[in-house]
Amino acid sequence: MADHGDDLPVLIIDGACFADFDGFTREFSRLLRDYTWRGNLDAFDDILGGGFGTPDHGWVLRWLNSERSRSALGYDATIRQRQQLLLTCHPSNRPAIQAGVVRAKRGEGPTLFDEIVGIIRDHGLEGDETGTGVHLELL
Repeated sequence: MADHGDDLPVLIIDGACFADFDGFTREFSRLLRDYTWRGNLDAFDDILGGGFGTPDHGWVLRWLNSERSRSALGYDATIRQRQQLLLTCHPSNRPAIQAGVVRAKRGEGPTLFDEIVGIIRDHGLEGDETGTGVHLELL
């Protein structure tokens, strides 16, 4: 576990508390003040940027039982999430989302877990959104 100093707030999610993507959205939403995240990954990226109840100037996201989450948010969950997106997305996005479904059915490409972790890491020291200073600890 990396040491980020005692001065950063630590928010904890527990992979033992959910078994699917909807459960993950509920588990993460309980960290937020006066906001409920509904599972849109673009909105998740915005939430990590601040202003939705997470600390404003750097914090640690400690993900307990992350290997369990890796499985729960694997290819089956990815397929279900993509198929749900197909029902509501703009028609111009359908080919790309359908291609994602096909890749996931073949066990190829990023899973939901991979995408979520990637978004979080983009808000860390090495990411594109470094101003937010989110430190991810996968335990």
